[in-house]
Amino acid sequence: MIAPIQATSLGKRFGRTWALRDCSIRVPAGKIAGLVGPNGAGKTTFLNLVARLLEPTTGEVRVFGRSPRAQLMLLLDRMGYVAQDTPLYPSFTVSDMLAFGRRLNSRWDQAFAEQRLRRVEIPMEKQIRHLSGGQQSQVGLALALGKRPELLILDEPVARLDPLARREFMQGLIEAVAEDGTSVLLSSHVIGDLERVCDYLIIISQGRVQVAGDIDALLGSHHLLVGPRVDDSVRPPGVDVVKASHTERQSSLWVRGAVPHMPDGWREEALPLEELVITYLSVPGAAALPRPELEEVPA
Repeated sequence: MIAPIQATSLGKRFGRTWALRDCSIRVPAGKIAGLVGPNGAGKTTFLNLVARLLEPTTGEVRVFGRSPRAQLMLLLDRMGYVAQDTPLYPSFTVSDMLAFGRRLNSRWDQAFAEQRLRRVEIPMEKQIRHLSGGQQSQVGLALALGKRPELLILDEPVARLDPLARREFMQGLIEAVAEDGTSVLLSSHVIGDLERVCDYLIIISQGRVQVAGDIDALLGSHHLLVGPRVDDSVRPPGVDVVKASHTERQSSLWVRGAVPHMPDGWREEALPLEELVITYLSVPGAAALPRPELEEVPA
């Protein structure tokens, strides 16, 4: 199956500053992929390059094997995109926004979009400006899903929402993806949200892809080892040390790989997703995986 997103040596420079550099990644089909990284890491730049809201400086990105630069019109109906600020027309009613979506999208499913909004009790006759931030985000998601896209791109869609509204939004996303098998790329700072809905993780740091992989596999291959104080040169055999921290009497080693038998006094702890993400972001030079195997795609 052709990957919904594949980037090869992708880069974007603004003036002398690289926002994204040497990004090679393949996002698998049928997954909800979480994209995480600090502010300024290049997440929104990557999403905008995929959606062709920006042109790359180097490399290329393919969507379903096609170039957004050369074949955008063949891809527009297959992609849905919800930006962080949920750009909607404030003077439009919710019904007006759905009519707008219907006129712009050939695969539009009016009944599906209306059903989604009724489920979260969004009044169709209300103007956008009078909706809460959470309600506006739900309208933005309904517009994107009303296209019945094969790929859904979400840039911090729950950034403005309270915890309850975030949970409702994510639950709606899970239901929609389960129904249609849509591939999703979701950018978020809230690791708890990603942990609930995502099965694939991408970490971007300083404009480069640092980690990419199935979440269960990543969690299964990363561990925290805690024991008596050791020198930095000490490395357990068979594992890579991502990060090391020492106090006067104790050493903590964040490692990836199969953990060998450790001497007395050492204990092994599993890493929760948030700890794994923070560990890598605190060591920008650390990389989890080799470069991905990319598909051969037609020119």
